[in-house]
Amino acid sequence: MKNLIPKLGKKRMVIAICSAILVSTALGILIHQGTKHTVTIMLDGKKEVVRTHAATVNDMLKDLEITVQPADYVHPSGNSKVEDNLEVVWKPAQKITLVQDEETEEVWSTADTVEEFLKEQDLEVNEKDKITPSKNTKMEANMEVAIDKAFSLKLVVGGNEKQVWSTSTTVADFLKQQGVKLNDLDRVEPGLVEKVEAKNTVNVIRIEKVTDVVEEPVDFAVITKKDDSLSKGKENIVKEGKDGLISKKYEVIKENGKEVKRKLLSEKVVNKKQDKVITVGTKTTVAQASRGASNVNSTSGKEIYVSSTAYTASCKGCSGVTSTGVDLKSNPDAKIIAVDPSVIPMGSKVYVEGYGYAVAADKGGAIRGNRIDVFFSSKNDAYRWGVKKVKIRVLN
Repeated sequence: MKNLIPKLGKKRMVIAICSAILVSTALGILIHQGTKHTVTIMLDGKKEVVRTHAATVNDMLKDLEITVQPADYVHPSGNSKVEDNLEVVWKPAQKITLVQDEETEEVWSTADTVEEFLKEQDLEVNEKDKITPSKNTKMEANMEVAIDKAFSLKLVVGGNEKQVWSTSTTVADFLKQQGVKLNDLDRVEPGLVEKVEAKNTVNVIRIEKVTDVVEEPVDFAVITKKDDSLSKGKENIVKEGKDGLISKKYEVIKENGKEVKRKLLSEKVVNKKQDKVITVGTKTTVAQASRGASNVNSTSGKEIYVSSTAYTASCKGCSGVTSTGVDLKSNPDAKIIAVDPSVIPMGSKVYVEGYGYAVAADKGGAIRGNRIDVFFSSKNDAYRWGVKKVKIRVLN
């Protein structure tokens, strides 16, 4: 019994010491855990709750084996003190290729979208600039963001001009952006594959091909036949003349509504012309030069060659009254010629080859020397006479 008691006392002492150690360890653990701070952290978009003894945000991130790069986003800052219920956000930066004004550079960004990236990089863009990809696109590592700055240029469509904005592109894409639809024949300057640049003028010439049908009159001719049964110089209308009508079909090219080219495709006769037939006497007789004129011998007098033209009483600027007072409108059948009085005296009776007997009863500013102007009541007859050299005989 005496030996048993000391053995039991030693055992209890060992147990007591072990218990004390366990209690102390547990208490230490409780005290250690109790001094940790509870922190919410967003790690690249994922939320986690951690407990830490770290004094600063940087220390905490190191404890979590997170390597923070200079371009990364950390909030609050890395030297901020860690406290309970602190919310920490860490967003790693991504490498982005930025292309603007045909220059390329690599930048680091923590933006979520292209729009945020533009603001982050302090890039000024307006609504007319072209951003690729679009502003609401989510950012990803190694993404390329391109900025095409808009510039002003002139657009002319069918002659209508306006000032517009565009980014660097081909003429074809530019017209598509502007909603300009090209027709098959349209011409574009500069060409569709050319690149548009600031202060350019893109000109769309609207070209159309149309058919035009035109009816044109055909003047009848005057056919003269000799008749030895008629007195020389006397004329007789055998058949009246009648103008014809011809229909012509043209291919017409128009640019911006204005005709630039016309090509005859076909023609057909609508009304056939009828030539005027006149017989001219060749029998030598004494004839009247005009109403009331005395008979004269056609073989007597001075014979000369003159240049002749024709006129009417209704020509532009004409009064219809000769310089000697003959009213031609009231006397359409009168045979009158205008002369140079220094060559053919006024009032002379003359015989004009192809015209007949007439009276020199008029003069004109353009009638000088060996030149005469013969009167016709009809414009067509005057046109047909034209300009020709004729032989005349001054009878008295």
